[in-house]
Amino acid sequence: MAELLVLTPTPESDVLPSLALLSHRVRQIPSDAAALAKAPVSDLIIVDGRRDLAGAKAMCGILSSTGGSVPVLLVLTEGGLPVVTVQWHVADVVLAGAGPAETDARIRLALERREDDPTQQKISASGVTIDEASYSAKVHGRPLDLTFKEFELLRFLAQHPARVFTREQLLSEVWGYDYFGGTRTVDVHVRRLRAKLGDSDSLIGTVRNVGYRFNTVDDDE
Repeated sequence: MAELLVLTPTPESDVLPSLALLSHRVRQIPSDAAALAKAPVSDLIIVDGRRDLAGAKAMCGILSSTGGSVPVLLVLTEGGLPVVTVQWHVADVVLAGAGPAETDARIRLALERREDDPTQQKISASGVTIDEASYSAKVHGRPLDLTFKEFELLRFLAQHPARVFTREQLLSEVWGYDYFGGTRTVDVHVRRLRAKLGDSDSLIGTVRNVGYRFNTVDDDE
């Protein structure tokens, strides 16, 4: 069973009806940057492109630009198929009326391709282990319950230990150029991330009047 996140401009609609016949856990949220920032970690993201192709393409671009490793499945009507290209950065497409067998197969194949991707790796630093393939993180063996953006923020900082990033740089790298929120968004997510790190909250260091960095410590400390 996979954790699926559905992004749609019409949250009350049934984007892919066949999902109701499958055993996957499905959560549906509005397809905007603000909702995505608070979204739970998922194994696969489903983007609704049935009615708003331009909006769906923009959302796929945001997901790609933030460096996320979660595969994206795009839901379309037949009329939308001719416009989709590799520049949309999606793992696969599925028609809204697809049956449960086809839908499940596309989900399974998208997840398996991600697991076989040699670019996916584990990041280990200062007691933190980040598994990009499973989109999970632990601190000293304790699983962290992170939202999508909390995970992306932790991963980005851990990939560049001891390097200081301004809030503007973090907004650009983690939230993407299309995000219109202010730098306070970074402060809020850092505060939440530190709370979840618990006794290891000092791993996210503050450099006064500059920004944040991932502090390095010996793993056996």
